Amino acid sequence: MNIELITYLILGILAISSAIVTIANRHPIYSAMALIVHFFALAGIYLTLQSQFIAVLQILVYAGAIMVLVIFVLMLLNLSHEDKVKLRIQSRQSFGILLSAILMIIIASTISAANPTQPKVSDVSSMFSPQNLGQILYTNHLVAFELVGILLLTAIIGAIVMAKKKLVD
Repeated sequence: MNIELITYLILGILAISSAIVTIANRHPIYSAMALIVHFFALAGIYLTLQSQFIAVLQILVYAGAIMVLVIFVLMLLNLSHEDKVKLRIQSRQSFGILLSAILMIIIASTISAANPTQPKVSDVSSMFSPQNLGQILYTNHLVAFELVGILLLTAIIGAIVMAKKKLVD
């Protein structure tokens, strides 16, 4: 076994365990910190797969910007009062298990319907070059790119409105 495979396996185990901690932890700040560890582990996995551009984007966009937004919203909500509230966990767990089963069925059907005879790309580094990614993003996926921008703008406006309500009350 070479060092890349060992690194890949260690980062994979770290990513899976941090994802489990993110989901299983009751305290939202600890979950957010475990999610940051997960994002860095994914960036490491991308590096072992020779995809440096995606790894840098993973760190900048998700571990940087998105997690700052998540931590800001968590601090804005003042979760100390919500820790005291008793919730009916059993019904939420069964609903979560049902949704997870549906998601697994969808993923399995998508994988089984995938076309296995796609041509192999000989040069992976040229496929993930910034020029090719930009070309694909701004031609084939322009509507999705614009919708993500609108969604992020809406989230920022919602956070500002929520913060103003807290200051007024």
